[in-house]
Amino acid sequence: MDTFSTLIRTASHQAHVAAETSSFMSDLLGGRLGVAAYARYTEQLWFVYEALESGAGRLAADPVAGPFVRPELFRLAALERDLAHLRGPAWRAGLSALPATQEYAARVRECAARWPGGYVAHHYTRYLGDLSGGQIIRDRAEKTWGFTRKGDGVRFYVFESVSNPAAFKRSYRQLLDGIRADDLEKQRVVVECERAFALNTAVFRALGDEFPLSA
Repeated sequence: MDTFSTLIRTASHQAHVAAETSSFMSDLLGGRLGVAAYARYTEQLWFVYEALESGAGRLAADPVAGPFVRPELFRLAALERDLAHLRGPAWRAGLSALPATQEYAARVRECAARWPGGYVAHHYTRYLGDLSGGQIIRDRAEKTWGFTRKGDGVRFYVFESVSNPAAFKRSYRQLLDGIRADDLEKQRVVVECERAFALNTAVFRALGDEFPLSA
């Protein structure tokens, strides 16, 4: 029988591919969009991680979500440094979420408040994705816009407290396999993972509409 971490990875694979191959992300990574598009994307991430991390403290002692609340993963401070670099010291004044981002952040906040299993689904799709595919984005951003390697502008993708990402991901998957949930709840978590990817893809689509490639 497949482990829960395998089940979750298999079930979300198709949605994951759709998110990664969105035209906005392809254009961004292909160097076809300017740094303003990258800054706007970084700004959207701030809203999602603010929802994830502002609810983390309450869940630290929760039997289901608690084991996943790992301060070494927190991204908000890094995002804020990146935004200050990209937008200047008054970045907060211009901060605005796309409707798709508002919907995504609201769902994360709802799960954090009411459903620990759902929170784990969002936690998994975000942080494990950042540890993996995020490194490709960092590399491209450094080359395309000349950011200092692992410096301001790309700090979001630099997990300074995770010395061995491969080992960390293995331990994270072991946590998933040991999650305190019955089979029905596990199925619900898998469905929420798919929803998280869909919400993320909707943000990419909205960004693509805002930054169309000139024909």
